[in-house]
Amino acid sequence: MPRYIRNTALLAKIETTEGVDSVPTGAANAMLISDVTVNPLNAQNVSRDLIRPYFGGSEQLVGTAYVEVSFTVELAGSGTAATPAAWGALVRACGFTETATTFVAYTPSAPSAQASATLYYHDDGVLHKLLGAKGSFRVGLGVGERPTLQFTFLGKDGGVTAVTNPSTTLTAWRTPAVVTDSNSGDVTLGGSYSAGAVTGGTAYVTRGLALDLGNDVQFTPLLGGEYIDVTAREVTGQAQFDLTAAQEVTFMGTVKANTVSTMSLQHGSVAGATVGLHMAAVQLINPSKQDVNGRRLIGFDLRAVPVAGNDDLILYTK
Repeated sequence: MPRYIRNTALLAKIETTEGVDSVPTGAANAMLISDVTVNPLNAQNVSRDLIRPYFGGSEQLVGTAYVEVSFTVELAGSGTAATPAAWGALVRACGFTETATTFVAYTPSAPSAQASATLYYHDDGVLHKLLGAKGSFRVGLGVGERPTLQFTFLGKDGGVTAVTNPSTTLTAWRTPAVVTDSNSGDVTLGGSYSAGAVTGGTAYVTRGLALDLGNDVQFTPLLGGEYIDVTAREVTGQAQFDLTAAQEVTFMGTVKANTVSTMSLQHGSVAGATVGLHMAAVQLINPSKQDVNGRRLIGFDLRAVPVAGNDDLILYTK
């Protein structure tokens, strides 16, 4: 009987105790995903390299191993301003703290306060478990595209079993609006962030933003325990600006002077469906001339750095 790639389900739930199965369910913890890939056993195989009186290779012994899964979710709010979106657990397992008041904010957590998640990857009758999973993500907010979070997770091998795929409830997932001029704000430099709102600053015409959280996720096997850790973070990205001649000259000056500025972008304006991001200090580097339909745009690579600590990237919904 054939098995089909489309018959896939991914469940994710934050763990109370790191590495202990939190038992996610299809009713409460199902993720609406696309572009999924899985490495079911990323093993450090050990060759025996036996010497015998004839040619031929030796078998390899399976050594330390972990499971890796990558997928994309759509970036949209929950539909209710103070309610976390269905992807909240995934962001938390990438080293963020979730705070819900009149809006929901995700801010980088202290290194000692990293949350972990249990991920169940159901592949048409085969269940792969990732325990103590932690990861990183990329933000896609490019004009004309759907807003996305692209995740990669590493987890300890929790075993493989043949089980029927669960029934999944996906009603918590909202349909996103495409990133367009009418749906999204401008990229703002120099604005001030407070309580899910950015005030002041200068708005610029761009083609949107692409960001990479840049978590360094490591699997460390030890006798007595195996660990998945986020050991570092470097937020980077790219943006293309539609600048006047005078603005381009000014931007070149900021690049040469190593100047940093806040950077923000908000997508959506309807309560509960609005998402935004803010970076406390962004350095523009590597300027390049871009040809977009014959129009001159100026591209920059971005580096976000913390100011007070754990403020280099804030993601919020409201």
